[in-house]
Amino acid sequence: MLSGYCRIIPSPGGAANAPASAGIFLRSADYIMNKKGLMATRVQGRRQLLRHAAAAAVALPLGVSRAVAAPKPLQVGGLPVTCNLTLPVACVAKATSNAAAKGDGPLFEFEYSKYNGWPEVKESLMAGRIQAGYMLAPLVMDLADKRIPVKIVSLGHRSGAVIMVRTDSPYKQFKDLARKRVAVPSRFAVDFLFLRKMLAQEGMTPKDVEIVEMAPPDMPAALYAKAVDAYCTGEPFGAAAQRAGYARALRMTRDEWRNYICCVLTVREELIRDNRPLVQELVNHVMGAGVWLDQNQENRNKAVAIAAGRKFFNQDPNIIRFVMENPTDRVTYGDLRMIRAEFEELMQLSIQAGTIKQPIAYEKYMDESFVKAARAAPIPL
Repeated sequence: MLSGYCRIIPSPGGAANAPASAGIFLRSADYIMNKKGLMATRVQGRRQLLRHAAAAAVALPLGVSRAVAAPKPLQVGGLPVTCNLTLPVACVAKATSNAAAKGDGPLFEFEYSKYNGWPEVKESLMAGRIQAGYMLAPLVMDLADKRIPVKIVSLGHRSGAVIMVRTDSPYKQFKDLARKRVAVPSRFAVDFLFLRKMLAQEGMTPKDVEIVEMAPPDMPAALYAKAVDAYCTGEPFGAAAQRAGYARALRMTRDEWRNYICCVLTVREELIRDNRPLVQELVNHVMGAGVWLDQNQENRNKAVAIAAGRKFFNQDPNIIRFVMENPTDRVTYGDLRMIRAEFEELMQLSIQAGTIKQPIAYEKYMDESFVKAARAAPIPL
């Protein structure tokens, strides 16, 4: 689930004839990131200083403390994928709590900033254009090893990857896919590690199949057109083809890799240094969103309505709902514990795949302090 989360472009070989239900059509959006400059003015004398302070206080909107202006919302990068669902829920819940809050002090705010692919989130985090975002865990490990000042502070989900084949295909096991074409988002994606793990269970390696890299939104149409025989990706791009009736899941992480880790909440170290309370509040709301999502189906239905909106995923709510219901633990959110052994396993798999070159110290890419201090925030939705 690496790039191209913008639209489906029918793949060669007949995908142009695929019905609209063969995939997800996402409305493209423009993203503008403004850097607000700070203008310093030399103020002479006590009276002039007081005049400037009074003018600033009058200019504050109603409802904002006269003592301290509310800070700008923290922009948190994410993709329109169900592995990132805790982020829209956390953002809406925090905004709702802020609106109902009574008090004179500033309130922490964070907002979902939609990206089209993991490379864009990575570049924005590296450049400091955003201070936080959901990222692929192995990619964060690699960035930290290259001295990019980022840390994982929370999980975003568990499970949520699938390997899909056509409903009318004879494929029952991976040996049936020998010499067949299998699409993956990227060799750097955790989905590829899942495929490698499944192949190894049957004594196979990626050399026994033809691996092609493909943007996940293109995969359903490519399978429909028989341009690929199978694909491995995160949701909702497996559910899109399954709900349309022409695909079935050959394997799911819910059955084969229950502690599967993919998307993690990643924060730049300067934000941790300069504003720990804000980071803690974000982690509290992400963890609260996870607990809330796994409490009952009614909560998940509310999350579907939120995520499907233009401000967030901008997707067909029926497809997101399909992910939430078929089965209900297709993606899970309630257990966001960060367990060292699980990250060590993920690193070893990445080293075997060649995407990470050497072992990386756990402390180099991880800050457990926020999860250890976390109190799952209430979700008033």
